[in-house]
Amino acid sequence: MDVEQIKKDFPILENRKIAYLDNGATTQKPTEVIRALEEYYEKNNANPHRGAYTLSIEATELYENTRTKIAKFINAKHREEIIFSKNATESLNLLAYSYGMNNLKQDDEIVISIMEHHSNLVPWQKVAKTTGSKLNYMYINDKFELSDEEIEKKITDKTKIVGITHVSNVLGTINNVKKIIQYAHKKGAIVIVDAAQSIPHMKIDVQDLDADFLVFSGHKMLAPLGIGVLYGKKELLNKMTPFLMGGDMIEYVYEQETTFAELPNKFEAGTQNVEGVIGLGAAIDYIQNIGYDKIQELEKEVVSYAKKELSKLNFLTLYLTPNEENHSSVISFNINGVHPHDVASILDSVGVCVRSGNHCAQPLMRFLGIDSTCRASFYFYNTKDDVDRLVSGLNKAYEMFKKYINI
Repeated sequence: MDVEQIKKDFPILENRKIAYLDNGATTQKPTEVIRALEEYYEKNNANPHRGAYTLSIEATELYENTRTKIAKFINAKHREEIIFSKNATESLNLLAYSYGMNNLKQDDEIVISIMEHHSNLVPWQKVAKTTGSKLNYMYINDKFELSDEEIEKKITDKTKIVGITHVSNVLGTINNVKKIIQYAHKKGAIVIVDAAQSIPHMKIDVQDLDADFLVFSGHKMLAPLGIGVLYGKKELLNKMTPFLMGGDMIEYVYEQETTFAELPNKFEAGTQNVEGVIGLGAAIDYIQNIGYDKIQELEKEVVSYAKKELSKLNFLTLYLTPNEENHSSVISFNINGVHPHDVASILDSVGVCVRSGNHCAQPLMRFLGIDSTCRASFYFYNTKDDVDRLVSGLNKAYEMFKKYINI
């Protein structure tokens, strides 16, 4: 199956003549996912876990079978280790409140990287301020990577939590999370992996990584908006107190006391986004049908072409590691002297969709000495024609602004 055949599976790419290069924000949805949502509402819609009638039982089976599918997809040891959330952000907040607030004390340390998305940064600021612990950062080198020396310098015997993005949403840097996890465990710390930008592009095995917790969002991997996953080791989840409370996470309620349900229900209060879960299951089926090997083959071809063509533009600054093996599918760039929002608007006028701004990574931007960038983020349905349209649009933007800037 080639990329042109694959593109036909995505109705929006057939209906809109655009070069969609904002996959780091959200991916487009294949027909299989859209049809799965329609079929659920046409044939199976009911509230899971709440009814003794056939329709509710069927909805429960669909919901729970998808949990089992996701557990196999990331090689979790137990299906109860899969907790459904709205997105990676909610999963990280759950960890901050249910684990961080209850396990940190004065002078303990939390270590994250300067590359973190605000979702894996702001909650830890709150935990540190509330518990009296300290928030420390691992900084990147001039290749936009975390060195072994930096990792070993910052993760110490005082470190209790390490939060690390698997792939930077700004730089595309692939961090060696397995090595970080091994070192952190030697120091007695638990590790939280933000896989939102990695799982759409590469196979993840949580047991091989030995990750204590791992989070991701469905909408970045072909699934609907509003569905996310928290994976956690069973022994850790069992010790944690719930973050949200209410329906379906209860065992018994008395006037003054409540006991909570077993995993995974303990962390899934209220009626869940069942259609999102169904859509995520369909998205996983689609990804497995294509295969990660094929996904990486297609992405490598288009991203390599993009790097080559963009590097020819002498008015462009690229923010990416020169190490090919450590780079994913994100390319951040600026036209020197032109605001990224202006560049993105001009690109939009020629049908090219890129993100512009700080990408929810303001500390990283300050570290790099810039305010914002444009970001082109690719997926396996992108083509060389998309790259050519991006380059043409950038040339147009430069021609419009060159008399006002000094290169």
